[in-house]
Amino acid sequence: MSFVDDLVVLRPEGLYCPPGDFYIDPWRPVGRAVITHAHADHARMGHTRYLAAAPGEGVLRARLGEIDLQTLAYGEAVDHFGVRVSLHPAGHVLGSAQVRLEHRGRVWVASGDYFVAGADDDPAEGNATCAPFEPVRCDCFITESTFGLPIYRWAPQRELFADIDRWWAANAAAGRPSLLMGYSFGKAQRILAGVDPSIGPIVVHGAVDPLNRAYRAAGVALPPTRLVTEVIDKSELRRALVIAPPSVQNSTWARRFGDASDAFASGWMQLRGARRRRAVDRGFVLSDHADWPGLQRAIGATGAQRVIVTHGYESVMVRWLTEQGLEAGAFSTEYGDEKEEVAESMTTVGA
Repeated sequence: MSFVDDLVVLRPEGLYCPPGDFYIDPWRPVGRAVITHAHADHARMGHTRYLAAAPGEGVLRARLGEIDLQTLAYGEAVDHFGVRVSLHPAGHVLGSAQVRLEHRGRVWVASGDYFVAGADDDPAEGNATCAPFEPVRCDCFITESTFGLPIYRWAPQRELFADIDRWWAANAAAGRPSLLMGYSFGKAQRILAGVDPSIGPIVVHGAVDPLNRAYRAAGVALPPTRLVTEVIDKSELRRALVIAPPSVQNSTWARRFGDASDAFASGWMQLRGARRRRAVDRGFVLSDHADWPGLQRAIGATGAQRVIVTHGYESVMVRWLTEQGLEAGAFSTEYGDEKEEVAESMTTVGA
């Protein structure tokens, strides 16, 4: 889907802004990259210069190392070749941002990945580990659609974390460790911020620990955590909640916890088939992406008459948008929750 004078077009390297001569979350090395957030499918190594939201600096450097990085506070704008660029909260993970582009009276917004709180706007239903999603008015909205099917509707977070706490508490009472797997960046910290730390000690995998440090340095409150090597009294592990990436399942690292009850936290756990494939004791439906109603609310709040879907269930979302009388199409990108899972599996499970 491309029109003359579009502010964003699709190139082999990624989403490109022709008047500004820069890319948004490119998947091949480029000279100038605006990064929406630090997940591996959106923030890649090899670009010459990076621009990102200031709250995400720590996690970006933790994941990408020494990079030429310029940061902007949310809402702060810079002018680049006549394109006014600003970054606005996406509610997805620490430092996640939507990219607002303004040029010659036209406004486009590229969402990156985003999470929208429940319809009642209860603050407790937002992502406690990052700034909440901020609707940005625009002419064209480039949106994700990771969970763009009507089946995906997230339960209230109070219920979800109460369920996790009950599972952990029951295991602790039985002297059994609770191994909860989720992505090291974003999901792990969301779990930490939501559970009741009074139930027992919390142990994290080595891939989670540096990201926890980056979150704490950014002012995000997380309960105390330890690496397994820092646990002196090994009997404590029988009451512990162990948070680790999906790659540890059936690994030597995981086997040190003995007869642990294992669980997986993901939006994909909404589907019974996904739970069976994971072969875990429990599946907790927890996502840092908008569900079907959240996508609809977010798109409507932009006031955009044109919407471009970048990844997920593109055809379903495009059809729904068209039925609403909007001009809709899709970009074929290399983003996706599955790619982040692959990236997690590349971490060293012996850490």
